[in-house]
Amino acid sequence: MIFDKKGTTTIVFQEKISLATFLENLNKAYPKLKHDNIIVNLFSFSKLTAGDVLEFLQISNTHKTSNKSFVLVTNKVSYDEIPDEISVVPTIQEAKDIIEMEEIERDLGI
Repeated sequence: MIFDKKGTTTIVFQEKISLATFLENLNKAYPKLKHDNIIVNLFSFSKLTAGDVLEFLQISNTHKTSNKSFVLVTNKVSYDEIPDEISVVPTIQEAKDIIEMEEIERDLGI
């Protein structure tokens, strides 16, 4: 598992493992990441379904309750298939933009 930390945001990605193993490793590493905004880069997975993305829902909800952002990055899943409570965008830049907007909203108490 590879971590790229910049400021208060950490981008997490992994190559050549199964999604289940990636999710298990992410849960193990979570105590080190819980104080950062998290971007999970899923581009290394060639096949993803809406069900695969929903596997991240629990950790996403946990992270968001602590007033931090959690964004998944993939272009393999239609956004119509994903519930609004999990953030999924097609590019890293869009993930950074969402985090920036959410931080502004938190600062303003929205």
